Amino acid sequence: MSQWIYSYGKGNRERYTLGEVGSKTLVCIGINPSTATPEKLDNTLTRVRSRALDAGYDSWIMLNVYPQRATDPNKLHKNIHLDSHRKNVEEIEKILKTGNYDIWAAWGTLIEKRRYLLRCLRDIVDVTNSNIKWYSVGDKSKAGHPHHPLYLKKELLFDPFYINNYLRDIIL
Repeated sequence: MSQWIYSYGKGNRERYTLGEVGSKTLVCIGINPSTATPEKLDNTLTRVRSRALDAGYDSWIMLNVYPQRATDPNKLHKNIHLDSHRKNVEEIEKILKTGNYDIWAAWGTLIEKRRYLLRCLRDIVDVTNSNIKWYSVGDKSKAGHPHHPLYLKKELLFDPFYINNYLRDIIL
């Protein structure tokens, strides 16, 4: 039996966590949240949930590189809001310390939308345990990024994703 988790910021302008925690949970990391809630999942979260269940997980959690709710990524803050970012990393660390999760890297090319997003991802990676397994689905983008869940064929499987190699290669 899974249990819902949902944490968000003042005025609901930020979301830190959304998902269901069970005995075998897949954590998906996207770029930023939209308007989804436990009562009303959006297309991305419907896909995340479905892919997690199809892959043998009994639950899923959606986290994001940056917590600002924006249905249009062009509306992401032009400059990082450090308090929001710190709270996001704190919430992610809290979640990841509660279990032994696999992580699905799923931020897509949107990570290039703002210069600060790679720094945010690096800070998240810094609080993950070294024993966490990272995965992506399908081939990487031309720029080497893992694909967003909405743009993946259903039959594609999870492949190992070497997050530290990715960060090293992308930042260079």
